[in-house]
Amino acid sequence: MSLSTTENTSDKNIGGKNIKGNNVLKSPTSLLLITGTLIGFNFPLGKIAGEANVSPMIWALLVSVGVCSLLLPNLLFRKQLQIPKGRTLRYAVLSALISFVIPNLLLFSVIPHAGAGYTGLMFALSPVFTLALATLFRLKTPNLLGITGIAIGLVGAIVVSITRAGSAEAPELIWIIAAILIPLTLACGNIYRTIDWPENALPDSLAFWSHSFAIFVFIVLLLATTGTVRISELAVIPWIALTQAVVAGLTFPVFFRLQQKGGPVLLSQIGYVAAAVGLITATFILGERYSLFTWGGAGIIAMGIVITIISQRQKG
Repeated sequence: MSLSTTENTSDKNIGGKNIKGNNVLKSPTSLLLITGTLIGFNFPLGKIAGEANVSPMIWALLVSVGVCSLLLPNLLFRKQLQIPKGRTLRYAVLSALISFVIPNLLLFSVIPHAGAGYTGLMFALSPVFTLALATLFRLKTPNLLGITGIAIGLVGAIVVSITRAGSAEAPELIWIIAAILIPLTLACGNIYRTIDWPENALPDSLAFWSHSFAIFVFIVLLLATTGTVRISELAVIPWIALTQAVVAGLTFPVFFRLQQKGGPVLLSQIGYVAAAVGLITATFILGERYSLFTWGGAGIIAMGIVITIISQRQKG
């Protein structure tokens, strides 16, 4: 099953001109840039949390709580909150596990050891894994120019990985391997959310219920491993925690819209945008230092982003 990348919308006539409302949230390119930028802020925020000894599971729980807290009032106001059943329930459960629980636990565990910038750049590998899986499942794939953008981005990610692994501050091998698992799990989530998207389901509703189940899983895991849910850990960095919750709450409504409109391969390319944002913020906010070769790899990734945008505009 493949998703349509278009959506029927009503036009509005303002000042004698026929325009579409909310054009930004209907453009796959805009959604790509917005989602990738918001996700890029997760890396420095996660690094600060790790340095404050907030457990990765508590921080991952905070992300899902932030999403549900911002989406719930909107869904209630629009009378779109319905208890999931059947296929929608299955989607929420599996999407939570594949897309949010496993990747976020990996992400926030790796960041304190490998650095925010490097971990963010691992996101740049997800388009390659996603493209391979999309081809395997015979889903819609990019045109030649789009594939070229993905390939160039991959070259940049490889350059960054090699320079980081060979540096004096390189993390232990186990954390490099864990970092590589992040884009693989993201790719699996990208494909699953496409092939099992419930018919006529609303993006906000799917985001809410997926993260609601993720909250349940995190609480069960915390109780099973520590016997308690130590929310008090967040009191050490209250404003950072609040920022993380807000960033997450803003991210996933546009994330699910991009999934619906752009498909899995385009969605996966938020990894390129997030990688660039993560590297920049880690450098200028957290003071992380990277070699010129690493920045050269980041520049190659940026070229991949530009080519991807050009490809998407051509298709549009």
